[in-house]
Amino acid sequence: MRKHFLISILALIVVNNIQSQTRGTKIGYIDMEYILQNVPNYAEANVQLEQKAQKWKQEIEAKKIEIDKIKEALKAEKALLTKGLIEEREMEIKFLENEMLDFQQKRFGANGDLMIQKSLLVKPIQDQVFTAVQDIAEAKKYDFIFDKSSDLTMLFSAKRFDVSDQVLRVLNRAEKREQLTKKELQAEDAKESKEDAADENPALAERQKALDEKKIARDKAIADRKLAQEAKKQESEERRQKIIADREAKKNGTVSASTKIEDKTSGATDDKETAKIAAQEAKQNQINARAKTLEDRKKVIEDRKKAVEERRLRTIEVRDSIKKAREEQIKLKQ
Repeated sequence: MRKHFLISILALIVVNNIQSQTRGTKIGYIDMEYILQNVPNYAEANVQLEQKAQKWKQEIEAKKIEIDKIKEALKAEKALLTKGLIEEREMEIKFLENEMLDFQQKRFGANGDLMIQKSLLVKPIQDQVFTAVQDIAEAKKYDFIFDKSSDLTMLFSAKRFDVSDQVLRVLNRAEKREQLTKKELQAEDAKESKEDAADENPALAERQKALDEKKIARDKAIADRKLAQEAKKQESEERRQKIIADREAKKNGTVSASTKIEDKTSGATDDKETAKIAAQEAKQNQINARAKTLEDRKKVIEDRKKAVEERRLRTIEVRDSIKKAREEQIKLKQ
C-alpha cells in the first residue's frame, strides 16, 4: 500500500515537471522608477521633499558665505591682531565649519533627513507595488518578475515582457473605485476586462491601440469641424444682428437723411442678405445632419467589425487551448 502511494506521488511530480517544461518559463519585469513617477501621490510628496532639500541647501550656502566673510576679515586684520586674538578667530572659524559639516551630514548624509523621508515616502507605494506584482504573477502565471531599476543587470529587455503599466493600472483602479457609483463600477469592470484581455493577447492590444488612435483622430476632426461651424454661425449671427440694428436705427430716426435715402435703395439688398443667410444656415444644418448620420453608420460598422474580430480571436484561442490540451493528453498517454 505504501509502495503504491509513493509511486503515485512520483508520478504526479513527473507530470508536473513535464507540464512546466511544455509550458515554458514565463518571465516579466517592472520599472519601479517609471511606476513611482506615474503615481500622483508620490509625485506630489516628492515635489514637497525637493522643496525642503532646496531650503536646506540654501541654509548650507548661507553658512558657507558667512564663514568666508569671517575668513576674509581675519586675512585683512591679521597684521593688526595679537597672536591670541588670531587663534581665537581661527578657532571660531573651525567651530563654524564643523557646525556646517554636521548640518550637511544631518540633512544629506547616508542616514540623513532626506534619505529617511524618501524611504518613508516610497515604502507604502513599494508595498502596494509588490502586492500588485504578486496578484499579476498569480493571475497570469508568471514564473519570475524582476525590477529593471534595481541592481539586477538587464542587458536587454523586450517591451512585451514589461508589466509596469499593468501594475500602474492595478494601483489606479483601487484609488478610482473608492469614488465610483455602482453603475460606474460596472462600466469600469468591463473596461478592466478588456485591458486584461489585451495584456494576454499582444496582437489584440496592438489592434485596440490602433482603433483608439483612429478614434482620437476622428474625434479631433469632428471637434475641428464643429469649431468651424460655430465660427461660421457666429459670423452669420453678427451679420444678422447688424442688419436688425440698422433697421431699428431707421425706425427710430437716428440716422441722417442721406443715410435714409441710401437705406431705401439698399433695403431690398438687406432683405436679400437676410434670405441668403437663412438659406446658408438651412444648408449648413442639412450638411451637419448628413455628417452625423454618416458618422453614426460608420461607428455601427466599426463596432460590428470589432465584435466579429473579437469573436474570431476568442475562437482561435479556444481552439489553440483545446489543441494544446489534446497534445498534452497524447504525451501523457505515451
